[in-house]
Amino acid sequence: MIKRLSELLENVANNTKLKLAVAAAEDEDVLGALKQASMDNIVEPILIGDKKAIIEICEKLDYKINHDEIIETTSLEESAKKAVELVVEKKAHFLMKGLLDTSILLKAVLNKETGLRTENLISHVMLYDVPSYHKLLILTDGGMNIAPSVKEKAMIIKNAHEVAKSLGIETTKVAVIAAKEKPNEKMPATMDARELQDMCNNNEFGDGIIVEGPLAVDLALSSEAAKVKNFKSEISGDVDIIAVPFIEVGNALGKSLTYLAGATSAGIIMGAKVPIVLVSRADDYETKLYSRALGAHIASKCK
Repeated sequence: MIKRLSELLENVANNTKLKLAVAAAEDEDVLGALKQASMDNIVEPILIGDKKAIIEICEKLDYKINHDEIIETTSLEESAKKAVELVVEKKAHFLMKGLLDTSILLKAVLNKETGLRTENLISHVMLYDVPSYHKLLILTDGGMNIAPSVKEKAMIIKNAHEVAKSLGIETTKVAVIAAKEKPNEKMPATMDARELQDMCNNNEFGDGIIVEGPLAVDLALSSEAAKVKNFKSEISGDVDIIAVPFIEVGNALGKSLTYLAGATSAGIIMGAKVPIVLVSRADDYETKLYSRALGAHIASKCK
């Protein structure tokens, strides 16, 4: 079982290097992290976009690439379409967003005829390596689905469960969080959480997973808090996944872990035929590197 992001990096470095299609690669931050990922034997990038700009940035970074292997495109839309096409044709194993809007890349991914869509919901999954927590903590969805329905929340949990299984977790423990641990009709998040727990009890999530909700964050993360409140739980203090009710909760909780708890992180988009590495320009170097490693790790399970 992989418990730290450093272990994930080591695991990926020991595997066969996978091909990563990078849409609109003409970005210094993107190419800088790709240079390190290539040196660490994590990925073999296929660079797509403004060829002249890509070459200039690579020369600035002393990133030695084969100029003939850069795929020239004349628009961001064409870059996204080409990156998706490479995956469809099995010339690349997974995707990464470069210097283009997320909406442009996802439009190409979700194209019914030429894209990578499945029956699953596309959702954002973050891994947090928190110094004070004993293993990796998965948070979903703080970056894609704004106010998901119960059905959508179930699909979000299933996507995160796939990530958990790839890390070697035998029984995934999911806390569906809310402001309190008792269902209350005036608080829809608590009702959704209890419905998701009932779905799990009815085996709608399959084997190897426990879903409990509603749980307040303290009950999810601290077995001591559960003892004090006399709250009976199979997962308190040992959760693998925190499933949030709305995007604002996931966004705020994730950034709090980063800026207040000193967590390092990795992010991925799940639900398409292959994982999609989608990082923010505000993300630091480590996050970008770990996100590529996570994408390569999951893609290796999909081959």
